[in-house]
Amino acid sequence: MAEFAGRQPKEWGLHVTGVVNNSRSHHVALTFDACGGPGGTGCDHALLNTLRRHKVPATLFVNSRWLHANPSLSAELALDPLFELANHGTAHLPLSVNGRAAYGIHGTATVAAAYDELMGNQAILQEISGKVPQFFRPGTAFYDDVAVEVTRRLGMLPVNFTVNGDGGATFSAATVAAEVGRVAPGDIVISHFNRPAAGTAGGYARALPQLLDQGVTFTRLGDILSP
Repeated sequence: MAEFAGRQPKEWGLHVTGVVNNSRSHHVALTFDACGGPGGTGCDHALLNTLRRHKVPATLFVNSRWLHANPSLSAELALDPLFELANHGTAHLPLSVNGRAAYGIHGTATVAAAYDELMGNQAILQEISGKVPQFFRPGTAFYDDVAVEVTRRLGMLPVNFTVNGDGGATFSAATVAAEVGRVAPGDIVISHFNRPAAGTAGGYARALPQLLDQGVTFTRLGDILSP
């Protein structure tokens, strides 16, 4: 708290200094968020089964609300070697030190609140998986630059994306397939696995076989990035 007290943010958004949006890898990193909350505590088993069927690894960013609603499933995913669990925050808030809002959601209002948003969920994930999560993405994916520094100071790499695969689980299957189908080496893709009624699973079921046939290879973040 003392180290960052009084610091005033100068940047705000998805692409803030210190946030990792892509990699130098020849692989594509698929990341999927599970946000929890009203209408957001489901699991897109069709999507996960598609990933498993094609042996495509992924990083799953999970929020405390989703973890509390799906304890046994969370433990199952933590044991699946195809996936790694990452931190999607405690209350699914934009990560800020002054309460700035994104999409009408007020962010954490102080350094202490940002710490709680980061570390509350970190403790839950560590208990579930037996591992210390290496990566963080806030609710809405918005940060300010001071909050980014706090994230790194706490040993996590703040990660966003270059390709928005499903528009917050609002895209049709055809649009998901088109967006995911344009990936290139080094891209980090964001999508969601907590809304089974969305077009995400259908889009990936179309896109992945074509990408694999083209020689595109996929990876988890932990295999190409380190805090």
